[in-house]
Amino acid sequence: QAIDDDCNQTGQILAAMLDWPQGTFASRVELEDGAVRVQREVDGGLETLRLRLPAVLTADLRLNEPRYATLPNIMKAKKKPLELLAAAELGVPAGPARLKVLQVQEPPPRGAGERVDSVGSLLGKLRHAGCV
Repeated sequence: QAIDDDCNQTGQILAAMLDWPQGTFASRVELEDGAVRVQREVDGGLETLRLRLPAVLTADLRLNEPRYATLPNIMKAKKKPLELLAAAELGVPAGPARLKVLQVQEPPPRGAGERVDSVGSLLGKLRHAGCV
């Protein structure tokens, strides 16, 4: 479940772009031969979908219980070697970069706020600024 204001847009847009089936807000996932069975909560109860693979799934909070890293395990993880793999080893085709960063800059600083005495005064200022 994405942090896009809990709108669950990312998985659905990706599924549409790939033209793959989608199972959103999955609370239970079971793999089958060439398919996946997804159970999700809907207003009327539970809905079960069977999707052919590949598919895009988005998770509900009830899909699993998160594990929290303890300090000793974090320290152990720092000592483990990091294995680097080339993209070709994973079957990812090589090619020129599809994106190019043209510029990075900070947004302009925000102006100071302004207090108004009444709602009428606020509406007048908003009209004058072209916001209403």
